Amino acid sequence: RSKMEIERKFLLKNDNWKKSVSHSIHIKQGYISTNPLSVVRIRITDSKAFLTLKGKGPGISRPEYEYEIPTQDADEMYNLFCSDSGLVKIRHIVEYKSHKFEIDEFEGRHKGLIFAEVELNSETEKIDFPDWIGEEVTGNPQYFNSNLVKSNNSF
Repeated sequence: RSKMEIERKFLLKNDNWKKSVSHSIHIKQGYISTNPLSVVRIRITDSKAFLTLKGKGPGISRPEYEYEIPTQDADEMYNLFCSDSGLVKIRHIVEYKSHKFEIDEFEGRHKGLIFAEVELNSETEKIDFPDWIGEEVTGNPQYFNSNLVKSNNSF
């Protein structure tokens, strides 16, 4: 069943977010397809694995299908289809007022890149931002995970 993902992405001004992290998750992810109209992703975390399909949508909304899959299957798919271009990151969870911010701190060839994502209930939802939120990069393709797998840029 599809859900509509509505999220905004931001660079960070400083490290003040670190004192509010509730927990962190190690993530390895790769892309089977990075077609401009849709992406297919394998994501492996500390304890679970997912197959995710994301489409192109209007504005900052897009359809998303996500399915938990056996970790062994995910490892096999990752190794077959994604191992040359995968991403490795630590996702830090920070609750701020009524929102959950996911701060992705990249490792490997993208070490130094850190940004925050926040999911919204609607594109027009008003949100209070913590003092560590910087420039919005929601629509900047340079910061799309599906484009980072194609890039060797360091940040």
